[in-house]
Amino acid sequence: MQTTNNPFMAFQQKLHAPSLDAPKNSAVPLASYRLAVKDLFHIAGIPTAAGNPDWLASHDIPSETASVVTTLLENGARFVGKTITDELAYSLNGQNKHYGMPLNPVTPDRIPGGSSSGSAVAVSMQLADIGLGTDTGGSIRVPASYQGLFGLRPTHGVIAMDNMVALAPSFDTVGVLTKDLTTLSHTMEVLLPTQTDSVTLPVVKVDNLIAMAAHGEHIQTWWVQNQSRHSELLRGACSPAFGNWPTGDMFRILQGSEIWQQHGNWLSTTKPNIADDIQLRLNNCEALTGDEIATAKEQRTAFSEWFNNLVENQILLIPTTPGLAPLIDANAEELADYRSKLLALTSLAGLSGCPQLHIPALTLDGAPCGFSLLGPKGSDKTLIRLAKTLYGNNDNE
Repeated sequence: MQTTNNPFMAFQQKLHAPSLDAPKNSAVPLASYRLAVKDLFHIAGIPTAAGNPDWLASHDIPSETASVVTTLLENGARFVGKTITDELAYSLNGQNKHYGMPLNPVTPDRIPGGSSSGSAVAVSMQLADIGLGTDTGGSIRVPASYQGLFGLRPTHGVIAMDNMVALAPSFDTVGVLTKDLTTLSHTMEVLLPTQTDSVTLPVVKVDNLIAMAAHGEHIQTWWVQNQSRHSELLRGACSPAFGNWPTGDMFRILQGSEIWQQHGNWLSTTKPNIADDIQLRLNNCEALTGDEIATAKEQRTAFSEWFNNLVENQILLIPTTPGLAPLIDANAEELADYRSKLLALTSLAGLSGCPQLHIPALTLDGAPCGFSLLGPKGSDKTLIRLAKTLYGNNDNE
């Protein structure tokens, strides 16, 4: 797989977009922040490739800009470029055979994580302060874990998803990647101006999920070391019966059915050149049956009710990923097996619509990992505040 030290899409360098200049008023909230935008968001006058040259060639240059991008720009963020994404955002690896795999600057021998790989790498390389991306199956949380960043998948639907390339709308969310919590907090104040943060909920570690992670012992050690200092927040453990729910299969089927609804006609008529692993998953999307989809929808409804009751009055502390980022030279079978384990964790927020924040508090064998806070719907700002309490701002303020 070809790698690249440049996480930005090259075609934008040929264009001039004066409308993307930040306001001159330095008092606006995001005045000092550089913004890298995943190449799924439309920006007027700049092409959207969605990670694939055939998509680029078969779609007009957008005439309108995604409202989330406009909001960030109007609040002072300075656009520095659109970033490489996995094809159609349908991968968690960060590999793109057309535009290259953005090199993970933290552990160059490991994949960067996708599909918001370019935005994550831009932040990791300090080429941007805000990495704007999307998270359907983990595409913010996974690269955050692999690169030691903070990554927030917000409550589903709280940030508009207009003027962009969708993947699976009932799972798609706008997400944000940053190196510190202050930048994340300032960004989310702009994106969620009306959301309140009035309740402090206890944080409960999920032992059966932690036990499945390669860095599970490190999470348990972190908990013990911090419990005495934060006894009012870190309050015990639970082991919910996740095994009763086929979460990975549910997610795979429902995501796949929505992907085919969104892109099936284009895929069938254009027959684009797509990486083998993604093409295989797209073939599986096409092959899904009505019975499979109907069953998965019923399961999701029941699971969402169960899970939202579980987090109604508490925040769950869980592993974000099963362990470290896979090595670049991992074979297709190894990556597929890892993806299955990964979706068992990332699908919890996707299926339920709840917010999840990755905290880069740990390393294993010199590589970043960490854990997540997963809370009830509408607790996005609460998760950030709790992270500041438990982990500190992790910046120079």
